[in-house]
Amino acid sequence: MTTDFWFVLAMGFSFAAYAVYLLGMRREIVQPNRASWLIWSASATVEALTYHAVNPGSPQGWVFLLSAACCIVVTTALWRRSNWAPPTNVESACMAACLVALIIWVVFREAFWAHMLVVAAVPVSFWPTWASVWKDRSRERSPAWGLWTLGDLATLLVAARAGGTGFDEFAYIFVELACHASIWFLIGLATINPLRSLGWKRGGFLILDRYRPARNLFAVGENHLGKAVYATCRFAEGAELMRFTGRRFHVTQVPSLMRGSDDRFVQVTPDHYMGPSGQLDDLVNHSCDPNAGLRFTEDGVILVALRAIAAGDEISWDYSTTLAQSNWHMICQCRSDSCRRVIGNFDTLDPDRQEFFRARNLVAPYLRRKDAVAADKHSGWKSSVA
Repeated sequence: MTTDFWFVLAMGFSFAAYAVYLLGMRREIVQPNRASWLIWSASATVEALTYHAVNPGSPQGWVFLLSAACCIVVTTALWRRSNWAPPTNVESACMAACLVALIIWVVFREAFWAHMLVVAAVPVSFWPTWASVWKDRSRERSPAWGLWTLGDLATLLVAARAGGTGFDEFAYIFVELACHASIWFLIGLATINPLRSLGWKRGGFLILDRYRPARNLFAVGENHLGKAVYATCRFAEGAELMRFTGRRFHVTQVPSLMRGSDDRFVQVTPDHYMGPSGQLDDLVNHSCDPNAGLRFTEDGVILVALRAIAAGDEISWDYSTTLAQSNWHMICQCRSDSCRRVIGNFDTLDPDRQEFFRARNLVAPYLRRKDAVAADKHSGWKSSVA
C-alpha cells in the first residue's frame, strides 16, 4: 500500500514537471537546449526499455516510460519552435552513446550493459544545460526542475520498498536525482513555486532566491503617458537590463487596432512580431532620446543601456529601431528635446541616427547594413550593475 502511494507520487511529480515545463516553453519563460532534449528523448526511451528488460515487472519502470513519452513531446514542441544549430562534440558523443546502447540491447541482447551505458551517458547529456544555466540562470527558471527532483526521490523510495538490491536497480535513479537536483540548486530553490516561476503576482519563497530578481532593479511608476519602468539602481553603459519575451505572431495575426498594454508588439523579423509577455518588458516606453536599445542575439532580445543610467531614471528605447513596416506610425508624446512628433519605421530616422544605432548593434538584424558583420553579443560593452 505504501509502495503504491510513493508510486502515484512519483508519477504525479513527473507528469506535473513536464506539464509545467511545457507551459514555460509556451510562455517563453524557459530557453531549453535543443540538443539536450534530443539526447534525453533517446536516452529516456532506451532506459525505459532496458530497465524493463533488466527489472521486469518493477513499478518504477512505468515512471521511466512516462518520462520517455514526455521527453519526446517536449522535444517535438521544441523542434517546431527553434532554429537548428549543429550539435557540439559532447552532444554528438551523448547521442552516439545512446545509439550504441540501443544496438547493444537489440542486436546482442545485452540489456544490463546497455542499461549501464545509458546511465553513464545521462550526466554527460546534462552538460549543455549545465553550461547554459551557469551562463544565465533565467534560461531554465522553471519549477519543473524541483518537481523532477522530488519525483526522483519518490521513484527511489518505490525501488527501495519493492525490495531491489542490485546496483542496476538504483544507478539510473541516483544519476537522474543528482542531475536534476544540481540544476534546481543552480537556478534557485524559489522555482519550486509555480506561481513565482511563471510570473503570477510574484509568488513567494523569496528567501530561497539565489539571485537578484528583476523587480529589485526596476520599479513600475507613472508618467504623463501612464505606466513606466524606472531604474532603482545605477546601470553602467552597455549593461544588459532585461530580456524581452513573448509569443511570436505572424504579421497577419497581429491585430490592426490595439490599445493599452495589448499594443506591445515588437517586430523581430520582416514577417513576425513578438507579442506582449505580461512581464516588465511590456511597460518600457518609447523615447526619441532613449537611454536603452534592443540587441538581437542568439540568446534572445536583450534591452541594453545606451549610456549610464542613474537610479530614478525612466528606462526607454526607440521603437523605430525594429520597424521595417512602411505604413506604421505613432504620434509621439515623449517630451524629449529631440522628439520627432511622429514615429515611423527605421527609414524615417535621420541617416546619422541610423548609423548611431547600427554602430552599437542595437537594431533588428534585418535593418543592419548588408555588408556589416554582426557584432558579438557584448560588442566590447560590459554587462554590469554598479
